[in-house]
Amino acid sequence: MKKNKSVAILVIVLAAIVGFSYYASIILSSTGKGEGQNISLGLDLAGGVSITYQVEDEDATSEELSDTIYKLQKRVEAYSTEANVYQSGDDRICVEIPGVTDANDILEELGTPGSLQFADPEGNVFMTGDDVVDAQPATYKDDYNNNAYCVELVLSDSAAETFSEMTGANIGKQMPIIYDGQTISNPTVQSQISGGKAQITGMDSFEDASNLASQIRIGSLSLTLSELESQVVGAQLGQEAISQALKAAAIGLALIMIFMIAYYLMAGVAASIALVIYSVLTVAVLYWFDITLTLPGIAGIILGIGMAVDANVVIYGRIREELAAGKSVFSAMKDGFKKAQSAIIDGNVTTLIVAAILAWKGSGTVKGFAYTLAIGIIISLITSLFVTRFVMYSFYGIGLKDAKFYGKAKERKTINFTKYRPIFYVIAVACIASGFIGMGVNKANGNGALNYSLEFVGGTSNTVIFDKDYTLEEIDSEMVPLVQEVTGDTDVFVQKVAGNNGVIFKTRNLNLEEREAFNKVFVDQFGVDEDTISSQTISSTISSEMTSDAITAVIIAVILIMIYIAIRFHDVRFATASVIALIHDILLVLASYALIRISVGSTFIAAMLTILGYSINDTIVVFDRVRENIHNRKKVSKEELAEIGDRSVTQTLARSINTSLTTFVMVLLLYILGVASIKDFALPLMVGIVAGLFSSVCLSTNLWFDLKTLFVKKTAKKSGK
Repeated sequence: MKKNKSVAILVIVLAAIVGFSYYASIILSSTGKGEGQNISLGLDLAGGVSITYQVEDEDATSEELSDTIYKLQKRVEAYSTEANVYQSGDDRICVEIPGVTDANDILEELGTPGSLQFADPEGNVFMTGDDVVDAQPATYKDDYNNNAYCVELVLSDSAAETFSEMTGANIGKQMPIIYDGQTISNPTVQSQISGGKAQITGMDSFEDASNLASQIRIGSLSLTLSELESQVVGAQLGQEAISQALKAAAIGLALIMIFMIAYYLMAGVAASIALVIYSVLTVAVLYWFDITLTLPGIAGIILGIGMAVDANVVIYGRIREELAAGKSVFSAMKDGFKKAQSAIIDGNVTTLIVAAILAWKGSGTVKGFAYTLAIGIIISLITSLFVTRFVMYSFYGIGLKDAKFYGKAKERKTINFTKYRPIFYVIAVACIASGFIGMGVNKANGNGALNYSLEFVGGTSNTVIFDKDYTLEEIDSEMVPLVQEVTGDTDVFVQKVAGNNGVIFKTRNLNLEEREAFNKVFVDQFGVDEDTISSQTISSTISSEMTSDAITAVIIAVILIMIYIAIRFHDVRFATASVIALIHDILLVLASYALIRISVGSTFIAAMLTILGYSINDTIVVFDRVRENIHNRKKVSKEELAEIGDRSVTQTLARSINTSLTTFVMVLLLYILGVASIKDFALPLMVGIVAGLFSSVCLSTNLWFDLKTLFVKKTAKKSGK
């Protein structure tokens, strides 16, 4: 690459950094301060109302549930464009409305059924939604033989005659269809319609026809919903969380950049440039695609910064190896990028599989984490494979052609990992067994095998109204210890109520005596009027469904990853070894939940699946090297297989350690600076990162070796050959 072109590329890259950084700073500074100027914030960051409804009808169909969800979605959008309605389990509907505070009014209005009316051209209502038996979207051929879209109506027998009379008297005129006081369609009558069947034509798309059909069906829907749980989240919590998370991201990014430059020299400078572009692009993409940002979503971004380093570490490790083999700097760069590409793509695809399953099986904040994780993976691929490449070539083009600017790989003696595999297996089994023993001890002591959060076991929600606005720091230091003392619950969850100086304390289920003790603490210690203290039992009915979702998501992720690896590596033994190593990582994280008594809540699924995606990335890099070293060797002895495995792990050891270290630093900062709900997410991730490093270095290749040698006869090496 010529010097002028190299300088131009570097100038363009630096200009892009300045421009995107300024753009991202505007987005972040305006977040929460104006419509159309900020990233959409989820309920946990913007504050608002969360409601869970139980469907009382035992024979409710999936279509009726879908219609009810659509109806509620249309109604809550009047409060917030970021409102979200989704199904939970088989017979529950959750409503989340960020940025609102008038919970009681909202609850009352949402309980009011909508009304569907058919009117004549003068606006006189002659038929209601109760007269519609069914409404379905349909496709037909118009006069020009093109596809056109409509809604097909089926009316009740009693309404069919009335409808026939009204359409016959108003041919050529418009007869509006009104829902909740608003005209949702204004079709023109083409001819008299008899027989109880009709078509509403003129739809722009099948989606429009489907939405109109759903609205019409809603008008005759009579599902009964009862409120299971409602809560008001104060936005103050979200603002603090954003501030702390941004601080963690900035500190972590700075530390990683310093490490990369110190270890990889000019290649580290290129990686740092790519990381900055990754960070600001992530913020911009969240804004462009109007993705709602949640607290776990912020964790996904910060985790992504740590994971984005991985591709660069793989590339630079390869480049250094090529330099050590005596190649020129340019040839080393070219071959390094080429040889690293398969490992990078395979590792990121498997993590994308996990993100997709999270988006599918998760709900609410877990989906937010899945989206930001997927965005981070895609952007990191782009920045590492393209931005880093152009920057590296530009450095070479401006005259940095000496290997001293990039460093040479140190010759390392091959470590005999296969020799010590029995010890590694014993360590792995012992660590996992400690978790199950801990669960047994916890259960025997009456504490439960795992520390399930209120989302699993239910509990009591206690709302206290104070005469002043306490900060979260004051609540955590002055009130939470008192609540823990009188309730015996060490896992008290706190939320601020927006607008009335209220605080919600969520605890395990409290009996009457414990509730009275709870009230007495706040009356005596803080001068609260007992009449302003209220409590509500939170349903535990979602327990089995959340557990089922977690197990199902993990099983699906493992199966898909196994299939992908088997196809890519053309050997089911690679896939089998990977899955066994992944199960080890999952069980170790589960053991940490049991031994450290980490709260098992909605982020449990996200934590488990994140470990799957992260750990398999490590393993694939090692296996990619094994595949390369064994390439085109049809007959290999057991001794040669052991040597290939040991050499492959040794060659990728620096990469495994460096990647795990950078990611661990980011998650550790999340744990140190994050709010309580993020700490419960970050701690098991740190355990998982360490477990993933151990399994990828000490277990996966050894497992592959044992599986491979089951069918390989030991052969003696012939001397002199």
